[in-house]
Amino acid sequence: MEILRVEDLCKTYGAGETRVEAVKNVSFSMSRGEFGTVVGVSGSGKSTLLHCIGGLDTADGGKVFLNGRDIFHMKENERTIFRRRNVGFIFQSFHLVQELTVEQNIIFPLLLDYRKPEKASVEEMLEVLGLENRRHHLPGQLSGGQQQRTAIGRALITKPSIVLADEPTGNLDSKSSQDVMDLLLGASKHFKQTVLMITHNMNLTTSADRVFRVADGKLEELGGGQE
Repeated sequence: MEILRVEDLCKTYGAGETRVEAVKNVSFSMSRGEFGTVVGVSGSGKSTLLHCIGGLDTADGGKVFLNGRDIFHMKENERTIFRRRNVGFIFQSFHLVQELTVEQNIIFPLLLDYRKPEKASVEEMLEVLGLENRRHHLPGQLSGGQQQRTAIGRALITKPSIVLADEPTGNLDSKSSQDVMDLLLGASKHFKQTVLMITHNMNLTTSADRVFRVADGKLEELGGGQE
Protein backbone atom coordinates (compact mmCIF):
# COMPACT_ATOMS: atom_id res chain seq x y z
CA MET A 1 0.00 0.00 0.00
CA GLU A 2 1.48 3.34 -1.08
CA ILE A 3 1.74 5.80 1.81
CA LEU A 4 3.90 8.55 0.28
CA ARG A 5 4.29 9.77 -3.28
CA VAL A 6 6.48 12.74 -4.19
CA GLU A 7 6.29 14.15 -7.72
CA ASP A 8 8.80 16.65 -9.18
CA LEU A 9 9.24 18.43 -5.86
CA CYS A 10 11.19 21.71 -6.03
CA LYS A 11 12.19 24.24 -3.40
CA THR A 12 14.32 27.36 -3.95
CA TYR A 13 15.62 29.92 -1.48
CA GLY A 14 16.84 33.44 -2.26
CA ALA A 15 17.18 35.16 -5.64
CA GLY A 16 19.91 36.26 -8.02
CA GLU A 17 23.42 35.41 -6.84
CA THR A 18 22.08 34.09 -3.52
CA ARG A 19 19.55 31.75 -5.16
CA VAL A 20 19.84 28.17 -3.91
CA GLU A 21 17.93 25.25 -5.39
CA ALA A 22 17.55 23.23 -2.20
CA VAL A 23 15.34 20.53 -3.77
CA LYS A 24 15.40 19.80 -7.51
CA ASN A 25 12.66 17.77 -9.19
CA VAL A 26 12.58 15.02 -6.59
CA SER A 27 10.25 12.08 -7.25
CA PHE A 28 9.87 8.84 -5.28
CA SER A 29 7.31 6.84 -3.31
CA MET A 30 7.19 4.70 -0.17
CA SER A 31 4.89 1.90 0.90
CA ARG A 32 3.48 1.02 4.29
CA GLY A 33 6.08 -0.39 6.67
CA GLU A 34 9.12 0.64 4.64
CA PHE A 35 12.13 2.10 6.44
CA GLY A 36 14.10 4.55 4.33
CA THR A 37 17.23 6.52 5.15
CA VAL A 38 18.47 9.70 3.45
CA VAL A 39 22.18 10.52 3.46
CA GLY A 40 24.12 13.47 2.11
CA VAL A 41 26.57 16.16 3.13
CA SER A 42 25.53 19.17 5.19
CA GLY A 43 23.62 21.68 3.09
CA SER A 44 22.68 19.15 0.39
CA GLY A 45 18.95 19.66 0.90
CA LYS A 46 18.06 16.71 3.13
CA SER A 47 16.23 18.63 5.84
CA THR A 48 14.45 20.88 3.33
CA LEU A 49 13.17 17.78 1.54
CA LEU A 50 11.92 16.28 4.80
CA HIS A 51 10.23 19.52 5.86
CA CYS A 52 8.43 19.80 2.53
CA ILE A 53 7.26 16.18 2.70
CA GLY A 54 5.93 16.77 6.21
CA GLY A 55 4.21 20.05 5.35
CA LEU A 56 6.42 22.10 7.66
CA ASP A 57 7.54 24.02 4.59
CA THR A 58 5.81 24.71 1.27
CA ALA A 59 7.30 23.74 -2.08
CA ASP A 60 7.76 25.95 -5.13
CA GLY A 61 6.69 23.16 -7.44
CA GLY A 62 5.63 19.55 -7.50
CA LYS A 63 3.30 17.53 -5.32
CA VAL A 64 3.39 15.49 -2.12
CA PHE A 65 0.69 12.89 -1.59
CA LEU A 66 0.15 11.33 1.84
CA ASN A 67 -2.47 8.59 1.85
CA GLY A 68 -3.51 9.84 -1.57
CA ARG A 69 -4.06 13.44 -0.49
CA ASP A 70 -2.04 16.34 -1.93
CA ILE A 71 -0.93 18.25 1.15
CA PHE A 72 -0.19 21.44 -0.80
CA HIS A 73 -3.79 21.67 -2.00
CA MET A 74 -4.99 22.01 1.57
CA LYS A 75 -5.65 25.30 3.34
CA GLU A 76 -3.12 26.03 6.06
CA ASN A 77 -5.43 25.13 8.96
CA GLU A 78 -6.52 21.91 7.24
CA ARG A 79 -2.89 21.00 6.57
CA THR A 80 -1.98 21.63 10.22
CA ILE A 81 -4.68 19.22 11.42
CA PHE A 82 -3.81 16.66 8.73
CA ARG A 83 -0.12 16.85 9.64
CA ARG A 84 -0.86 16.40 13.35
CA ARG A 85 -2.86 13.24 12.63
CA ASN A 86 -0.80 11.72 9.81
CA VAL A 87 2.85 12.71 10.31
CA GLY A 88 5.11 11.93 13.25
CA PHE A 89 8.27 14.02 13.63
CA ILE A 90 11.50 13.13 15.43
CA PHE A 91 14.26 15.73 15.60
CA GLN A 92 17.89 15.85 16.69
CA SER A 93 16.83 17.96 19.67
CA PHE A 94 14.30 16.01 21.67
CA HIS A 95 11.80 18.90 22.16
CA LEU A 96 10.25 17.26 25.22
CA VAL A 97 8.11 19.28 27.63
CA GLN A 98 10.34 19.48 30.69
CA GLU A 99 7.46 19.71 33.16
CA LEU A 100 5.79 16.52 31.87
CA THR A 101 6.69 12.92 32.67
CA VAL A 102 7.73 10.37 30.04
CA GLU A 103 4.18 9.03 29.79
CA GLN A 104 2.68 12.52 29.62
CA ASN A 105 5.13 13.56 26.88
CA ILE A 106 4.25 10.48 24.84
CA ILE A 107 0.47 11.05 24.98
CA PHE A 108 0.74 14.83 24.53
CA PRO A 109 -0.06 14.79 20.76
CA LEU A 110 -3.28 12.87 21.44
CA LEU A 111 -4.37 15.43 24.02
CA LEU A 112 -3.62 18.26 21.58
CA ASP A 113 -6.01 16.58 19.15
CA TYR A 114 -8.67 16.15 21.87
CA ARG A 115 -8.29 12.36 21.73
CA LYS A 116 -8.38 10.10 24.76
CA PRO A 117 -5.28 7.89 25.05
CA GLU A 118 -6.01 4.17 25.04
CA LYS A 119 -4.43 2.59 28.10
CA ALA A 120 -3.46 -0.59 26.22
CA SER A 121 -1.77 1.41 23.44
CA VAL A 122 0.19 3.50 25.94
CA GLU A 123 1.32 0.39 27.83
CA GLU A 124 2.37 -1.29 24.58
CA MET A 125 4.34 1.80 23.54
CA LEU A 126 6.16 2.02 26.88
CA GLU A 127 7.01 -1.69 26.66
CA VAL A 128 8.29 -1.51 23.08
CA LEU A 129 10.43 1.51 23.99
CA GLY A 130 11.73 -0.07 27.20
CA LEU A 131 10.45 2.86 29.25
CA GLU A 132 8.04 1.12 31.64
CA ASN A 133 10.29 1.91 34.61
CA ARG A 134 10.77 5.51 33.50
CA ARG A 135 7.15 6.43 32.87
CA HIS A 136 6.96 8.84 35.83
CA HIS A 137 10.39 10.40 35.28
CA LEU A 138 10.85 13.94 33.97
CA PRO A 139 13.11 14.55 30.93
CA GLY A 140 15.81 16.01 33.17
CA GLN A 141 16.03 12.66 34.95
CA LEU A 142 16.70 10.73 31.73
CA SER A 143 19.76 9.98 29.62
CA GLY A 144 19.93 11.33 26.07
CA GLY A 145 18.99 7.95 24.65
CA GLN A 146 15.97 7.67 26.97
CA GLN A 147 14.83 11.15 26.00
CA GLN A 148 15.03 10.24 22.30
CA ARG A 149 13.10 7.04 22.97
CA THR A 150 10.41 9.18 24.58
CA ALA A 151 10.39 11.40 21.49
CA ILE A 152 10.00 8.30 19.31
CA GLY A 153 7.01 7.23 21.41
CA ARG A 154 5.47 10.67 21.01
CA ALA A 155 5.87 10.40 17.23
CA LEU A 156 4.35 6.91 17.06
CA ILE A 157 1.46 7.19 19.54
CA THR A 158 -0.89 8.85 17.05
CA LYS A 159 -0.33 5.95 14.60
CA PRO A 160 0.66 8.35 11.82
CA SER A 161 0.89 7.44 8.15
CA ILE A 162 4.61 8.25 8.16
CA VAL A 163 7.35 9.16 10.64
CA LEU A 164 9.94 11.70 9.49
CA ALA A 165 13.15 11.65 11.53
CA ASP A 166 15.74 14.41 11.04
CA GLU A 167 19.13 13.26 12.42
CA PRO A 168 17.48 11.59 15.46
CA THR A 169 20.84 10.28 16.70
CA GLY A 170 22.81 13.46 16.08
CA ASN A 171 23.10 14.35 19.77
CA LEU A 172 23.90 10.83 20.97
CA ASP A 173 27.09 8.82 21.39
CA SER A 174 27.72 5.86 19.09
CA LYS A 175 26.22 3.20 21.38
CA SER A 176 23.12 5.26 22.14
CA SER A 177 22.83 6.04 18.42
CA GLN A 178 22.79 2.36 17.51
CA ASP A 179 20.37 1.60 20.35
CA VAL A 180 17.96 4.30 19.14
CA MET A 181 18.32 3.11 15.53
CA ASP A 182 17.58 -0.49 16.54
CA LEU A 183 14.61 0.70 18.54
CA LEU A 184 13.27 2.80 15.67
CA LEU A 185 13.65 -0.13 13.28
CA GLY A 186 11.97 -2.47 15.75
CA ALA A 187 9.10 -0.07 16.37
CA SER A 188 8.68 0.41 12.62
CA LYS A 189 8.30 -3.33 12.10
CA HIS A 190 6.16 -3.81 15.20
CA PHE A 191 3.67 -1.10 14.25
CA LYS A 192 4.08 -1.56 10.45
CA GLN A 193 5.13 2.08 10.40
CA THR A 194 6.63 3.88 7.39
CA VAL A 195 9.77 5.79 8.39
CA LEU A 196 11.99 8.18 6.44
CA MET A 197 15.12 9.12 8.38
CA ILE A 198 17.93 11.56 7.65
CA THR A 199 21.34 10.55 8.95
CA HIS A 200 24.96 11.51 8.36
CA ASN A 201 26.08 8.14 9.72
CA MET A 202 26.34 5.54 6.95
CA ASN A 203 26.62 2.79 9.59
CA LEU A 204 22.98 3.43 10.49
CA THR A 205 21.78 2.70 6.94
CA THR A 206 22.76 -0.96 6.86
CA SER A 207 19.41 -2.25 8.14
CA ALA A 208 17.21 0.11 6.12
CA ASP A 209 14.90 -1.21 3.41
CA ARG A 210 15.92 1.64 1.13
CA VAL A 211 18.78 4.14 1.11
CA PHE A 212 18.60 7.49 -0.68
CA ARG A 213 21.29 10.09 -1.22
CA VAL A 214 20.74 13.82 -1.69
CA ALA A 215 23.40 15.84 -3.49
CA ASP A 216 22.86 19.45 -4.60
CA GLY A 217 19.13 19.06 -4.08
CA LYS A 218 18.80 15.95 -6.25
CA LEU A 219 17.71 12.57 -4.90
CA GLU A 220 19.00 9.21 -6.02
CA GLU A 221 18.24 5.79 -4.61
CA LEU A 222 21.25 3.69 -3.68
CA GLY A 223 19.28 0.52 -2.99
CA GLY A 224 18.69 -1.38 0.22
CA GLY A 225 20.94 -1.01 3.21
CA GLN A 226 21.86 -4.70 3.17
CA GLU A 227 22.80 -4.81 -0.52
